[in-house]
Amino acid sequence: MAEAVPPLAFRLRPTSLDQFAGQEHIVGEGKPLRTAIEGDRLSSVIFFGPPGTGKTTLARIIAETTKANFVQLNAVLSGVKELKEVCLEAARMRSTFGQKTVLFIDEIHRFNKAQQDALLPFVENGAVILIGATTENPYFEVNAALVSRSAVYLLQPHTPEHLVAILRRAVASPSGFAGKVTIADEALHRIAVIANGDARIALNALELAVATAGNRITPGDAQRIFADRGAHRYDHSGEDHYDTISAFIKTMRGSDPDAALIWLFKMLESGEAPRFLFRRMTIFASEDIGLADPRALQTVVSAWQAFEMVGLPEGEYFLAHACIYLAQAPKSNAVKRAMEGARAVMKNAPTLEVPNHLRNAPVKGMAEQGYGKGYLYPHDAPEGVVTADYFPIGVAPVDLYIPSIRGFEADIVERLRRAKLKIRGES
Repeated sequence: MAEAVPPLAFRLRPTSLDQFAGQEHIVGEGKPLRTAIEGDRLSSVIFFGPPGTGKTTLARIIAETTKANFVQLNAVLSGVKELKEVCLEAARMRSTFGQKTVLFIDEIHRFNKAQQDALLPFVENGAVILIGATTENPYFEVNAALVSRSAVYLLQPHTPEHLVAILRRAVASPSGFAGKVTIADEALHRIAVIANGDARIALNALELAVATAGNRITPGDAQRIFADRGAHRYDHSGEDHYDTISAFIKTMRGSDPDAALIWLFKMLESGEAPRFLFRRMTIFASEDIGLADPRALQTVVSAWQAFEMVGLPEGEYFLAHACIYLAQAPKSNAVKRAMEGARAVMKNAPTLEVPNHLRNAPVKGMAEQGYGKGYLYPHDAPEGVVTADYFPIGVAPVDLYIPSIRGFEADIVERLRRAKLKIRGES
């Protein structure tokens, strides 16, 4: 029986930094991590990034480079007992022979609190040099004490150019398809695009293309084989959910409707709940637009109501309608700043007692106590504004809502200025 051939992604795994593609921001020439690896002076690190970006590969390169004892554990398969055994042996090797131990833990975020707590003392006293790999944000998913004792490196999804370079290496390498396969550049680019930044997916796709189309792969072959491929990474409860909604909000705030639509439909087509998207746009309409365009809130609420009546797929029109309107609208956070200012005044005020002239006096006895006395009815004044103090007792008048000069708020500026002069008796 023929021996099974390992997958192409395994056979092509780089064994040195010179073979490693991408992540120049952390392992480029002269970068501290590269210098530490090449000089065998590595301290504890956590590699954090999407699948297929090189976390495990970097750990294997370190294993090939270091003179330290290298031990690998998988957080899914290893328990506290095995972890402690490895760490105690590392401590013994260090104290007896001066031998360092590098401990690589794949998927470290899957260690529970007890396991992470058991690891901490050995990282802290230097018995092990930790290399953790995780697809989850370590600042949320890994013991804060472990994170504080490690350098955290974020690995980015590979660019199509990096993936094309990796694929070309696979075509040319004796461990890949050297002399056996020819593939058009356009086909390589198609595979790089559908891989969505993941080198493992790219190499698996190349292997599938060779198995399907033979030793000569044309652009048409790649298009036919991968016509329905190209899904984008999106985790509904993980960091990408929060990063994408953040990008959506910040893009609308930046007044770019085109980019905002892309973030909107990335979330929608990944299965994000439309009500969540409407809820965030409704908040945005007041927080980031406010009275610069009073119609913004009306537009979102109306679009949401229309969506509830129609549903998907036609309801996408209402999502896009609201998104474009919010992105192009004039922006102002004056409402938000006014809210924050009001809370600050309340916090520092000696009292928030209502002055008599603003109190309610529904019965004669209360009026005799001075309730409502001195109140001036604004509608009786020609301009609808009277001189009065509307602040709580002991709180000096202060400007909290300061409109911008954008959109409708530009009209509010002068009207509010005249009103305040009258209210404060300055005109």
